[in-house]
Amino acid sequence: MQFDLAHIWASMGLVSKLIAFVLVLMSTATIAVVVERVIALARMNAETRAFVKEAQPLLDAWDTEELLRVSDRYRLSALARLVSSAMRRFLRAESEGAGNLTPVELARREVERRREALSADLRRGLSVLASVGSVAPFVGLLGTVVGIITAFQSIATTGSGGLGAVSAGISEALIETALGLTVAIPSVLFFNYLTGKIAAVETALERSAGELLDDMENQHGRASEERILEEAA
Repeated sequence: MQFDLAHIWASMGLVSKLIAFVLVLMSTATIAVVVERVIALARMNAETRAFVKEAQPLLDAWDTEELLRVSDRYRLSALARLVSSAMRRFLRAESEGAGNLTPVELARREVERRREALSADLRRGLSVLASVGSVAPFVGLLGTVVGIITAFQSIATTGSGGLGAVSAGISEALIETALGLTVAIPSVLFFNYLTGKIAAVETALERSAGELLDDMENQHGRASEERILEEAA
């Protein structure tokens, strides 16, 4: 008996083949999610670097109109979307006049809402990796159990416990186990890798949002002082 993959696949029963097919589907889903997330994060980081280079001088000069136009050009950048939403809310609150909340507080609340949405978007697909990483070993274990059952059935059929009677079932069991681990281990590693990358992006967003809100508060304070001086004059 030749112990090659083609021969083992041919000797597998229907249930074992279905289990192997499920593991292959899990592997395909893992590859798709990883490739999509890696490309998305790379493009986002590239656009964020370009956006920061253009936006920093505009923030220093407080050229809000041009800043919004620049933000709209970098829609793949999470930072650009965050700045655009916060700045629009701040400017709208200032134009509408005084209310129960200051424009800076309204912008701060908009930042929190936008950060939650951006975080969910950044983590899109990671639940697939987590599910595959936790479930794939058990699916492989199910295939192992089926293979052992097949081995015992061969013993019962032939009435012999020799290697020839059980080798097909044992090979099937070991292949299913190895396939389950082969799918699960990369899923867990990529999940941890992407989680670390996304956590770094979220930290950078939080820091940038804090700096933007500080600028808004300073600008709002200057504008309020100017209005008081104009009214006093």
